[in-house]
This record gives sequence, structure tokens and C-alpha cells, in this order.
Amino acid sequence: MSSARAVAGEFLGSAGLTTVVVGSGIAAQRLSPGDTGLQLFENAFATALGLTVLILVFATVSGAHFNPVVTLADITLHREKWSIAAVYIPAQVIGCIAGAILANLMFDEPAVAWSTTERAGWPLLLGEVVATAGLVVVIFALVRTGRSHLAAPAVGAYIGAAYFFTSSSSFANPAITVGRMFTDTFAGISPASALPFIAAQIVGAALGWIAVRALFRIEGKRVTVEA
Repeated sequence: MSSARAVAGEFLGSAGLTTVVVGSGIAAQRLSPGDTGLQLFENAFATALGLTVLILVFATVSGAHFNPVVTLADITLHREKWSIAAVYIPAQVIGCIAGAILANLMFDEPAVAWSTTERAGWPLLLGEVVATAGLVVVIFALVRTGRSHLAAPAVGAYIGAAYFFTSSSSFANPAITVGRMFTDTFAGISPASALPFIAAQIVGAALGWIAVRALFRIEGKRVTVEA
């Protein structure tokens, strides 16, 4: 599934996801100034819905990964070709950057503004480990037990919930972490904080991979979702 059509699906899906995350973050910041809890709820609600829709739209095009750790987990769990990662991951990263720029422009923000939002400290990094491990388990538990048709609503619900039950507000995606560096708004992350976040996501993905291998037998071939 590494055709030009699939790569385009990963680019568009990743761009759409980041547009939803950043755009709803900006809208929430403007609609509910001074109320961080309400801003987070609005951002999480829009992201959960948008992610579900994007997975449903692009699942049959590219598998709707939109996330490098999902692509890598799919390859290693299901013995797919590494050439998939070579084309999917750049498309995901570039798509997420494009999505952040598009959201900035829609809300009359500078097209590119490096985020100044520091997200540092072990509690937040632990939150990213938990968020990413949980995401990998949700996706591949469903795939390996023949329930991949439930992945879109399950992943959307999980990410929406993880905005609140993790200290990091659940980025759980190295590509969107890069994209969020390009917006100095509610959903942004400073470049200095991005690398530790990505490292935590990789650790979380590895833990999720171990859990999937240990707990769930395979009944399906491919992952049909993001994240």
C-alpha cells in the first residue's frame, strides 16, 4: 500500500488532522478566553470528532495511519515492507506541517510562528509515554482480534479522553508534534520541548508494541487507522 495514492492519503489525512487540532485550539482560545479547562474541552471534542472522520475517509486509501509510530508498529507487527515507512513518514510529517500552516492562515495568524509554549518536565513526558502506549494498544488490539471496523470511533474516543487523563494532553504522534512547533497558539509546542516529547512517544510505542505482542493474537493483516 505504498502507492502514490496511499502516500497522498497519508499526506492529506495528516494535514487534515493537524488543521483540526491547531484550528480548534485557536478557535477555543478565542471563544473561551481565560478558561483553560473549557478551551481544552473544545479542542479535545473537535479533535476526537475530526480524527474519527479522517480515519473513516482515508482507511481504504492508505490505512489512515497519520502517525509514524503507527506505521512502524504496523510494519514490525505484521511483517510489512520497510519501504512503506520510507514514504509514509515523510508524507505524515510534511502533511502535519502543512496542516499547521493552513490553520494559522485560516485564523489570520502568521503562516509560520515558532511556538513558545514550553511543555517540559518528567510528568508531561510520562503522560506522552502513557498516551502513545495506549494508542498503539487500542489500534492493534482491535486489528489483531478482527475488529478493525471499530478502530475509527475507538481511536477518536481514546484521543479525546487522553486529552484529559494524561498530563501532556496526548500528542501521541511524532509527526503532529513537529507540526505543532509551527504555531504559536494554544496547541503549539516549543522546538526545545518537541524532541523530548518525540522520545517519550517512541518509548510509549515500544511499550504498547510489547503489550500487543504479549496479549493479542493476530487475526487480521493490516492496521486501518492513524494516530
